[in-house]
Amino acid sequence: MTSKYIKSYILLIFGILISAALFAFAPQDGPGPNSTSGQSKTFRYVPNQAFGLGERLEYKVGYKFITAGTGYFHILPKPLMRSGRKCYDVRFQVRSLKSLEWIFRVRDTYRSVIDIGGIFPWQFEQHIREGNYKRDFKAMFDQNRNIAKVKDKEYPTPEYVHDIVSAFYYVRTLDIGKMKKDSTLYLNNFFDDTTYTLGVRYLGRQTIEVDAGEFRCLVIEPLVLEGGLFKNEGRIVIWLTDDERKIPVKVATKILIGYVGAELTRYSGVRGKVNAKIE
Repeated sequence: MTSKYIKSYILLIFGILISAALFAFAPQDGPGPNSTSGQSKTFRYVPNQAFGLGERLEYKVGYKFITAGTGYFHILPKPLMRSGRKCYDVRFQVRSLKSLEWIFRVRDTYRSVIDIGGIFPWQFEQHIREGNYKRDFKAMFDQNRNIAKVKDKEYPTPEYVHDIVSAFYYVRTLDIGKMKKDSTLYLNNFFDDTTYTLGVRYLGRQTIEVDAGEFRCLVIEPLVLEGGLFKNEGRIVIWLTDDERKIPVKVATKILIGYVGAELTRYSGVRGKVNAKIE
C-alpha cells in the first residue's frame, strides 16, 4: 500500500466511528407540553437497559490487517447536573497511531452531556485536530424552548433534537430487532447551524467475530438524507449486538482499495451481561 492510500484511509478513520452516531430513530412518544415562563415542560422518559455510568467501548480502526488508529466511547462514572436533571458525561475520541503520524495526525475529541431520563443532549462539544486543520465547536441545547445556542446565536430545533453522539446512544435504547427488514426510520440531528434529517435502514442479522469476541448482531445502514457531516463514496454498515446492550461491534465502509473498518477490541462497565456474545 502506498503512502497516498494510507493517508486516504486514515482520513476516513474518524468519519467511520462518528458515522456510528449519525443515526437513530425518531422519538416514539408524543411531544411534551410547551414551556412557560419560569417553568420546565414535562420531559419524556426513555427506558434504557443498554448502557449506564462507567461504560467504556474501545476500538481499533484500519484497513485489512493494518491498524491505523484507535478510538473509544466512554461514559464517565459520575453524573452531571443540567437544568436540575441528572446527565451522562460522554466522551468520544479517535487517535491515529504515533507510528503513522508522520503521514497524517488525528486527535479528535467529542463530548455530549446527555439527559439520563430522556436520552437527549444538553451540551455538545467537538474538538478536531487533523493534520494542520483545527476546529472547535460547541452547542448548548435549551430543551425547554427547543433552541440550540451556538456562540451568540440561537437556532430553533425540533423537540428532542440530537447531536451526533447522543443519537448514537439513543438508538441503543430502541428495539431494533423488531423492525422489518429493509425498513427505515428517522432522526433529527443538529450541527453547526442546521438540523439534518438522518435515517437508519435495518438490514437483518449476522454473526461476526472481532478481537472482543464472537457476537450475534443486528446489521444497520445509516443514511444521510439532507446534507451531512461526512461524505462517503460507498455504504456504511454497522453491526450492533443483538441483545439489550446493542454495543457497536463493527463499522465498515468501502473505499477504492477495499474496506476500512472499526472493530471492538474490549469493553467494560457495561450495564449487564452481553447475551449476544457466543461463549
